[in-house]
Amino acid sequence: MDLLGSSIAGEVGLRLLLSPLNSTIVMRTACCSVGIVVPVYSSVKAIERGTPQDQQKWLLYWAVYGSFSIVEVYSDKLLSWFPSYYYVKLAFLIWLQLPDTQGARILYKKHLQPFFKRHEAKIDRVMGLTYIEMAKIISSHQAEIQYVKSILSRITASGKAPGNTASPTQPENPAVVEDQSRELPDSAPDK
Repeated sequence: MDLLGSSIAGEVGLRLLLSPLNSTIVMRTACCSVGIVVPVYSSVKAIERGTPQDQQKWLLYWAVYGSFSIVEVYSDKLLSWFPSYYYVKLAFLIWLQLPDTQGARILYKKHLQPFFKRHEAKIDRVMGLTYIEMAKIISSHQAEIQYVKSILSRITASGKAPGNTASPTQPENPAVVEDQSRELPDSAPDK
């Protein structure tokens, strides 16, 4: 049984990961799961537990992951052409999270922290201007925002889609109503 558990399962898993059939889809899904789903769950657990070490670990992870995502947005189209890009990305995301390697802490201390300290004033200025511009956009589109809010509140209040206005007592098929009105009851008095 030990033979089945170690070598065969490992070989099957390795062949599945390295198979050319839809490996990009499998690897992108694995990267999303390892890079986002697992950290979100772990972050929620760290928040709920209230352990400062866990909270700091996941804050560091999200700072590094966010920075990596910004870089990846601009380089993904180029890097995805490399055959093993998603394998390297998956290994990188695992390395960031592993408690033994503390990859997120290492990258933060060696690269992100010095970068942000050096450019903090510029980043704060850009963020301030961005918030001001966002506030202007939101205030200039209040009518549209209120309209969307009213539609959403009607949808959630009625539990129906906006086009479905038939009442529960009114039949949906008008032909049925027409057929029912043509029928005369058997006990109708004759005049």
